[in-house]
Amino acid sequence: MEVVITALGPDNVGLADPIIHHVTGQGARIAEIQMYDHDEEHLFAMLCRIDIPATEFDRLSDAMQQIGEVTGLAIRVWSSELRAARPRLAVCCTYLEHTPRAILEAVRDGGINADAPLVISNRKKLAPLAAEFGAAFEMIGDGNGVSNDALMVELLDRYEIDYVVLARYMRILPPSTCWQFAGGRIINLHHGLLPGFPGFRPYHEAYAARMLTFGATCHFIIPELDAGNQTINQRTFAVSPGTKLDEVIRIGESENEPACLTEGVRRVIDREVYLHFHRVVARQAK
Repeated sequence: MEVVITALGPDNVGLADPIIHHVTGQGARIAEIQMYDHDEEHLFAMLCRIDIPATEFDRLSDAMQQIGEVTGLAIRVWSSELRAARPRLAVCCTYLEHTPRAILEAVRDGGINADAPLVISNRKKLAPLAAEFGAAFEMIGDGNGVSNDALMVELLDRYEIDYVVLARYMRILPPSTCWQFAGGRIINLHHGLLPGFPGFRPYHEAYAARMLTFGATCHFIIPELDAGNQTINQRTFAVSPGTKLDEVIRIGESENEPACLTEGVRRVIDREVYLHFHRVVARQAK
């Protein structure tokens, strides 16, 4: 069984030692390990991907909980194999309905083999969408839409979420959240083609560059923003010369973005691809 261990906590010497000593002492094979000290935030972060017998998962989880209590680390032990047949998704959104609706419809109709018990938003607008699909709606934004990131983490744990889908969720996740769900558990939809148009207004930027082909990118979110775009899927559409920007945005938001994200999420859920050392790689069939 492939298991991902993440740890986040105060920046102190030797925090990784008990985790590494335990997993190696149990004979686990370490397939990936990353450690970072965020000096400006006084944080230590770690990801360790290991292979263990499935029968050892519960014992490993208990051991990591005990280590977390002693060290003050927030430690999570997760495996994509635990609920491989039906993983649990959290759909995160803000104002735009097309893309989160596409994910919820794909789950309902069987295009994505998962459950979507939770919709998270920093605005109230899409609460009826969650109700339509029988998902819990959790609003984590204040009056100005500023998100409570600690509450988001609490909700993801409470609902036992495997994958976080950012379906036009218009907030940047802090590194602390990204680290706690690192290892390919956060999937984002960017409404532009990466790496060419990475900004907040990619349609406008591409239009200003006189592009006739526009697109969207589904990619994994990682804590280190300068490590690349980790593309899972990209989808483009072409327009005729003279097409107005409003029409470009309409096609992109209502047709291209939903299809791009849905296919990207499907690839992850069907275990066709995963994230390894910040690279998207194909899984080998067993």
